[in-house]
Amino acid sequence: MANIIEITDFSAPELDVYARLTEGQLKNRAEPEKGLFIAESPKVIDRALDAGYEPVSLLMEHKHVDGQAKDIISRCDGVPVFTSTLDVLTQLTGFQLTRGVLCAMRRRPIPSAQSICKHARRIAVLEDVMNPTNIGAIFRSAAALNMDAILLTPACCDPLYRRAVRVSMGTVFQIPWADIGTEVSDWPHPGIDLLHEWGFKTAAMALRDDTVSVDDPQLMEEEKLAIILGTEGDGLANTTIADCDYTVKIPMSHGVDSLNVAAASAVAFWQLGKTDK
Repeated sequence: MANIIEITDFSAPELDVYARLTEGQLKNRAEPEKGLFIAESPKVIDRALDAGYEPVSLLMEHKHVDGQAKDIISRCDGVPVFTSTLDVLTQLTGFQLTRGVLCAMRRRPIPSAQSICKHARRIAVLEDVMNPTNIGAIFRSAAALNMDAILLTPACCDPLYRRAVRVSMGTVFQIPWADIGTEVSDWPHPGIDLLHEWGFKTAAMALRDDTVSVDDPQLMEEEKLAIILGTEGDGLANTTIADCDYTVKIPMSHGVDSLNVAAASAVAFWQLGKTDK
C-alpha cells in the first residue's frame, strides 16, 4: 500500500538525504553498510530496482503519484513517498526537478575486481576520471558497446554520485564495476600487475607517436583486453602508458588534437568490443 506523505516541514530529518547531505555523507565511508545514493527519474529507478537495490524513500511532484511514478510506487510497497508541488520541491532541494522523481536507495557492497573480471573478455579501466558526467557517459557507452566490466582507480569519481547515475541512464546498475585498489598507491602497480595476472593484455588510450591504431588487427585478436582511459585533463600517466602492452590512439582529422574521455571511450568500446568469439 502506498505511503504518501505531504511535505509540510522542510526541516524534517527524513528529507536530509535529498536536501542537506553531501555526496560524501551519503556514501558514509565510516559506516559503508549505511551508505545511500539518489536515483533520479522513473527509468533510472526502475533499473536500480531491477538490479536489486533497496529503496528507502521517494520524493516527487504530486502529479507523478498517479502518473509516471505509479509503477515505481507499486514496486516500492510501504516505502515513504514524500510529495509536494514543483515549486516547493525546488525550494527544498535547491534545484529544478526536471525529471520529477527521486529515490533514496541503499548502497550494496562493491564486489572485488577479480570476481567481476573472472569471465570477462573486454573491460574498461578508468584512471583518475573525476568528472561525474564523464563517468556516467562512459558507463552508458560501456554497457551499450560490449564491455563486460569497469574498474576504477582509487581517485575516480564514485559511479553512484547522483549526476553520474543520471547521465548513465541507470547503466551503472547494469554493468559490473569495482575498484582496483583502495589507495592511490595501488595504481598503476600493483593494479596493472593484477590485470596481467588475470590474463588481460593492457591497452593504454593515448595520443602518442609510438602507438597502434584502435583498429589494429593484433589488438582486435587479443583474447582478453583491458582498455585503460585517463583523466579529463592530462590523460593517462606516463608510468601507466609505459607499463601497458599497447599504446592505442584514435586517428584524428581536421587538426583536432583529442576527444573528450567519454567520447573516446565510445569509439574505443565500439571498435574493440567487436568479437566473433
